[in-house]
Amino acid sequence: MHVVVIFGWKEETPDLVRSLADALGITVFESRQRMVGGGPAVVGHFADPQGAMAAAVKLDERGIKTLVLDAAVCGSAGHFVVRRFELAGESLRVVSRDGRSVVIPYDEITLLISGMRIRGSAETRTVTERKLSLGKTLLSGGIPMTKKVSHQEEMTTEVREKLLYLYSADRVPAVFSQDGITFNGLGPALKPSREQNFAHLITELRRLSPNAVYDDRLLTLVSQIRLLGPAQNPETNLDLGAAILAKCLRHS
Repeated sequence: MHVVVIFGWKEETPDLVRSLADALGITVFESRQRMVGGGPAVVGHFADPQGAMAAAVKLDERGIKTLVLDAAVCGSAGHFVVRRFELAGESLRVVSRDGRSVVIPYDEITLLISGMRIRGSAETRTVTERKLSLGKTLLSGGIPMTKKVSHQEEMTTEVREKLLYLYSADRVPAVFSQDGITFNGLGPALKPSREQNFAHLITELRRLSPNAVYDDRLLTLVSQIRLLGPAQNPETNLDLGAAILAKCLRHS
């Protein structure tokens, strides 16, 4: 699937809203909803690249900046998933889950994008409890009697996973997961909890990387939906959201 992204507008003017509506064949109301928040925003999904490029050309002709991305190549398969790290003197050393090692000079880190993957799950459980049985109570001469009653209950849970996407020159993105990395690399600065350690890691990387732009728009579900649009599930497309932000920030 290929997505068309709009970005870079300074003000949501009536002319710009109408231009987007005309180019996409949607209503002005739908167009305005796509532009809420200042972008970037996914405005089209196409099975083939030709359809995506044709839509992008229409938008470009109306003065709207666009990007076309292949969603299939923006997933985790193209990432360096970090398991261990070391904050060395002039460089960051990261080790992947399969044992590969990469050294990244701090001055080559260009982008740090924080995100939150929110996963929901539902589970049906059988709950058994005892309730007063009027029939048994009458038969016992008024002595309160109970019976077992079972019913099904659906239990929903939500798991939140903080991520950090690190982009550097000529390398695939390195992805840190709060629940998937070890924090021994913090040394004496090690904190009592994973959440504290992850926050400290981000703070240190921002401090040590003078050329890096930091963006935290993917930390909230509202911002994820604004960026990805209603057709994309943020739970499974956070990597795409990070790729979109990275490309737009580099083109800004």
